[in-house]
Amino acid sequence: GIEFLHSYVFNKVEDIRFNSTVGRFVGYTEHGVKNAEAWNSDAGILGQEQAQLESYCKHNADIDYSAILDKT
Repeated sequence: GIEFLHSYVFNKVEDIRFNSTVGRFVGYTEHGVKNAEAWNSDAGILGQEQAQLESYCKHNADIDYSAILDKT
């Protein structure tokens, strides 16, 4: 399967990350934890992240996988 990670970094410190395997945001700083709580309760924001997994990651993975198979 594919795992999609979307990290938000502020001043070179990872603040918050969306992990498609768990289907939610995880905060790594005090600010990130607060945002994770808010964003995890917002179905629209969670839906946008899941849509990126479907439209971008899976689409491009299929293309890359086909290109690899064509060369073997």
